[in-house]
Amino acid sequence: QVQVMEYGGGLVEPGGSLRLSCAAPGFTLDGYAIGWFRQAPGKERERVSCIWSNDGRTYYADSVKGRFTISRDNAKNRVSLQMDSLKPEDTAVYYCALGSWYSDCTYYGMDYWGEGTRVTVMD
Repeated sequence: QVQVMEYGGGLVEPGGSLRLSCAAPGFTLDGYAIGWFRQAPGKERERVSCIWSNDGRTYYADSVKGRFTISRDNAKNRVSLQMDSLKPEDTAVYYCALGSWYSDCTYYGMDYWGEGTRVTVMD
């Protein structure tokens, strides 16, 4: 069983930054597609960003383009999501998910999920 863990959530003011990290102790992330998803209260879970291992390709939702950056550190066996210029509408529980290298990185295309970390953006 793969245990996916997210780190780095918290409370931040609008315009601030947070860095989320995703790890799976005892499991190598290299070779997997890693996705960050989020779910705000009363809303469906949405895809935020993805990174693929085979070609390093990345994806960003339009709502976070230019503000969020996903990166992979194979030496540390983790994937990070740098979130800058945060807005109140970024408030959500953020989930990290793992999928096969050929995954389309959509909700149903991911195999393992973390329990989420809460991000709150408010004054």
